[in-house]
Amino acid sequence: MDNPARAAILQGMTYDSDILIVGGGLNGPALALALAQGGLSATVIDALPAAAQADDGFDGRAYALALASMRLLKALGIWSEVGMRSQPVHRIVASDGRAGEGPAPFFLDFHHGEIEEGPMGYMLEDRYLRQAFQAAMQSAPDVTLMPGETVVAQAPDATGVTVTLASGKTLRGRVLVGCDGRKTGTGSRAGIRRTGWDYGQTALVCAIAHEHPHNGEAHQFFMPAGPLAILPLPGNRSSIVWSETHRNAAAIQALDDAGYLDALRPRFGDFLGEIALEGKRFTYPLNLTLANAFVAPRLALLGDAAHGVHPIAGQGLNLGLRDVGALAQVLVEARRRGEDIGALDVLERYQTWRRFDTTVMAAGTDAVNKLFSNDNPVLRAGRDLGMGAVNALPGLRRRFIREAAGLTGDLPRLMTGRPL
Repeated sequence: MDNPARAAILQGMTYDSDILIVGGGLNGPALALALAQGGLSATVIDALPAAAQADDGFDGRAYALALASMRLLKALGIWSEVGMRSQPVHRIVASDGRAGEGPAPFFLDFHHGEIEEGPMGYMLEDRYLRQAFQAAMQSAPDVTLMPGETVVAQAPDATGVTVTLASGKTLRGRVLVGCDGRKTGTGSRAGIRRTGWDYGQTALVCAIAHEHPHNGEAHQFFMPAGPLAILPLPGNRSSIVWSETHRNAAAIQALDDAGYLDALRPRFGDFLGEIALEGKRFTYPLNLTLANAFVAPRLALLGDAAHGVHPIAGQGLNLGLRDVGALAQVLVEARRRGEDIGALDVLERYQTWRRFDTTVMAAGTDAVNKLFSNDNPVLRAGRDLGMGAVNALPGLRRRFIREAAGLTGDLPRLMTGRPL
């Protein structure tokens, strides 16, 4: 065999890591750690510099983690580092109404005591989860972290995939995974198109301190312009995700802190007493965006890169972590069987597993947002009666509670708390 042909074969069989992961937010590190647990090596390519990921200042961002997501974090060794900083969610109340008028008489009231497993979920600040992932990756021998790097090109072939970084470096792996958000460059470069639409809404996100304790209660208040979520944080603090029309949101975000609170108070109510801002204020436009395919040759999309849904149920990160559990399990089991983990038929097992669940969640959040984000009196009467009916039926209410806790469906092993 001539030297060029031999060199080509050797190049095809030499890998920097088994899996190259684009995106160092939360899903990317979770996947890397899950794969390492199953004996696969991973390189995480993160556009943010290391200093940005290490920042421990509170910026107002927090996540609602379903019980099943907590179990995955526990199986990865992350929960032992962050659990003491979390706030258990003991109760969820969903109601309908208008700003300044209070909620309608019919509402949904879910209490964790109706299921045996414990709290339905936990609230956790972004900084603690992000720092725990960074520390875990740095101590995992099979995980390589490349901060401050971006991918500019990717080339799959019969035995692997090669990516080129903006710095000029090249990396080779068996599989490339895009965890790079709704505007995924990984998916775009693979020619994967997306389906979706804009909701005409912008989410205003902040954290507040309040006078009275929240007692671990989360509230979802549906108003004509969009929902307001009040999510408990440790201490007398709550995370706010507040949806308004694009125009209203821009005007509110432009106000100073005092004006912002004046706009929030009639929507928030006075049940927690006086309120004050903590941390920064954010906005982001709300849309639905689904990748038309979750996989391509030597490639898989995960989290928001595969599916971006309305935050109405707080399921964005939970869906991503389900993807993590499913993809890691598919790849690790394929490796144990001696299969090529980057073969399209292997990757399609992940797509088959996750496509239906994410499509149902996207359709469900889309339908709920459209049903509640209006002031139509007929729809208002129907949805209020519907919530009252669900709340009056213990079996149906328990089903909704288990759904909120992430305990339904075909769960990946990690989301049941079992290792790979």
